[in-house]
Amino acid sequence: MPASQHQSPKSDIEISQSATKRRIMDVAGEKLGIAEENLEPYGHYKAKVSMDYVKSLKDKPNGKLILVTAITPTPAGEGKTTTTVGLTDALNHIGKKAMLCLREPSLGPSFGMKGGAAGGGYAQVIPMEDINLHFTGDFHAITSSHNLLSALIDNHIHWGNALGIDSRRVVWRRVMDMNDRALREIVCSLGSPANGYPREAGFDITVASEVMAIFCLAKDLDDLKERLSNVIVAYTHERKPIRSRDIKAHGAMTALLKEAIAPNLVQTLEGTPAFIHGGPFANIAHGCNSVVATTTALKLADYVVTEAGFGADLGAEKFIDIKCRKAGLEPSCVVIVATIRALKMHGGVKKEDLKKEDLKALEAGMANLRRHVENVRKFGLPAVISINRFSADTDAEIALVKEQCSSLRVEALMADHWAMGGEGAADVARAVVNAIDSGRGKLKFLYPDEMPLFEKIETIAREIYRAKNVTADKSVKDRLKTWEEMGFGKLPVCIAKTQYSFSTNPDAKGAPVDHTINVREVRLSAGAEFVVAVCGEIMTMPGLPKLPAADSIDVGADGQIVGLF
Repeated sequence: MPASQHQSPKSDIEISQSATKRRIMDVAGEKLGIAEENLEPYGHYKAKVSMDYVKSLKDKPNGKLILVTAITPTPAGEGKTTTTVGLTDALNHIGKKAMLCLREPSLGPSFGMKGGAAGGGYAQVIPMEDINLHFTGDFHAITSSHNLLSALIDNHIHWGNALGIDSRRVVWRRVMDMNDRALREIVCSLGSPANGYPREAGFDITVASEVMAIFCLAKDLDDLKERLSNVIVAYTHERKPIRSRDIKAHGAMTALLKEAIAPNLVQTLEGTPAFIHGGPFANIAHGCNSVVATTTALKLADYVVTEAGFGADLGAEKFIDIKCRKAGLEPSCVVIVATIRALKMHGGVKKEDLKKEDLKALEAGMANLRRHVENVRKFGLPAVISINRFSADTDAEIALVKEQCSSLRVEALMADHWAMGGEGAADVARAVVNAIDSGRGKLKFLYPDEMPLFEKIETIAREIYRAKNVTADKSVKDRLKTWEEMGFGKLPVCIAKTQYSFSTNPDAKGAPVDHTINVREVRLSAGAEFVVAVCGEIMTMPGLPKLPAADSIDVGADGQIVGLF
């Protein structure tokens, strides 16, 4: 194996395709004790675990949950998913029984600019091309379930509109799992009266669907159906909410998701079992894999490693205040991922200059990492810093990061899992086990359920983002008050803002303070059971970049997919 990151002559997909894969039935039986009759195979290397088997585990004790998060994202890259995979392999390498839980990748980023979500180098889940493309069809099922509801809404209006839906106040948009800017805002139902009432409408990407958020927060099939029934899809002329159950949609929607809700089992390059299941947008939703996958993994392994979306300010906060609050989860340790390259970017270095040693910029950029450590501690959890090693990192830079982290009373360790697999993250694994064994972790939420909705938004903005002021138009505050009167006041809030800064200005790197956050819009996700506060410009249907990843993806003469990262 190569000795340091980005010296491998092989691409991620070449490493994946050349790996010796084990039959998933063997991995499930030997590593997790799951018999073949409890698995539904999708080929030789991926399978779904039956929900009947999942239910049978309810009385087993839970393992320890480890959350992997990161500093504020930069174009330099941090490697959060790669660390999640490498750390889990490392835990097994040092003799622990561990597995991991990840989100499923969306086709939008896979063919756009972000890339897939299967890790990289020698810390990958496989088969990576399957995982990054159609996988087991879960996203297609979610897309179909969402759009079935859209069709039923229009059909109800067409056939007499007994519920009195105001067609101007249909709030349920359609979705597709692809980046397509032309569909963001459309006019639909043109033509003859048989085609419906012409109106403005639009598409979101599937991962932004409330059905996706519900899918990932539901505890079982019954809970999924109940949540789907509560989705608010439109309002009458008198502003009365219309739910999916009012048009009798939730049963058929659940039928389309009956198979999808079972968690997907795959393996890492080192044969470590991995659940990859669900994938809500980390901005407009909570950005975590499914509750079903996480809670099942905790019954099957002593240590479960999972990740949250984006940096700790957006991702870890939502993981704790939404997912953990709703599912009764309690992580024992948080791993914050960083790279010296990314820290230098937060200190003002341009991407093209990152290979040059710059201790002054690195010291300035450490403010971002320091902020994330402080925030994690507000949740009562111990932190370990994993620094992904790059070949251009100098001894002086490494020493500076370790010295600064030591002053924060947090351990920072260099990790080489990209190049060496689990062995390269063994030191991080030992530090995580020590942090868990210390018993220092005691989860606490940032705000109580009873706090008014706008105060919850203010609390997150001030405590996590270090904003001085939180502003909103009277219409926004009035809407929150109305929802409180409707019984939604105890819901958690989900902040939708740029992931590239603690502020709403994506160019404000480092650790800005005393800024103002304006709540532009609020949305009620009554089925997922959270309130979204939109701060700044948030895109729920991305577009493709000038040079999309799709340009390089092809199928070779031997039938192998090429160019997929």
